[in-house]
Amino acid sequence: MNEVGMEIDNIQFGSRQINFRLEYSDRKSLGITVTPKMEVLVKAPTNTNMEKVKEKIRKKAPWIIKQQSFFLSFQPKTPKRKYISGETHLYLGRQYRLKMMKDENKKVVLKGGFIEVYTNKKNQLKRLVDDWYLEKAKEKITEIAKPLITSFFERHSEKLSHNSSFISHSLSIRDMPTRWGSCTPKGKIILNPELIKAPKGCIEYVIIHELCHLIHHDHTQKFLDLQTKEMKDWEKWKMKLEKLLA
Repeated sequence: MNEVGMEIDNIQFGSRQINFRLEYSDRKSLGITVTPKMEVLVKAPTNTNMEKVKEKIRKKAPWIIKQQSFFLSFQPKTPKRKYISGETHLYLGRQYRLKMMKDENKKVVLKGGFIEVYTNKKNQLKRLVDDWYLEKAKEKITEIAKPLITSFFERHSEKLSHNSSFISHSLSIRDMPTRWGSCTPKGKIILNPELIKAPKGCIEYVIIHELCHLIHHDHTQKFLDLQTKEMKDWEKWKMKLEKLLA
């Protein structure tokens, strides 16, 4: 089999970018492989159209992400949080130090450069911090999202008239292992609570990305044009999010 060409490109799947290497060769069908280094290799017949290749990758995206996660499990991981005093944790893009405060009344307070955790038991630190993060995610992310949603609907009311009830009740904060956000066919936007650890601009980017999917369901040029119109510097925040919480 003779290799006759190679290209490097990418597609967007939700808020995730999938990079791939495309090799053209003398073969009859298109094949996709994920290597142990988590690289996506696509082999296609010589004259295959790039859009056809990308469409195939989009359809296989859930499988690709699953394979990458499998290989990732064999790679060295960032040390897990130990939830001890002095350890750093992110909140809205800033680093804070964990500080245990001995107290019978269990609570978590953001004070200065510290996340103060009030409890008499060290083994409760993780649960209290996790619960605090989830509470803050529901509060802050919703606070950031509401004005963006309202203004988006005002600008695109004609195209979104069939989703007029969305503003009041279709925003959800829910754990998602591989995605920052998603948009259901009925117009419900779901956001990952882990976003609370990222700067406001990153959160806005994910919200706007999913809002644009209410008009354009695929990652076409029209989708990208709309996203750029809504947020000119979205690429900067996308990259920051990927580096910060990779």
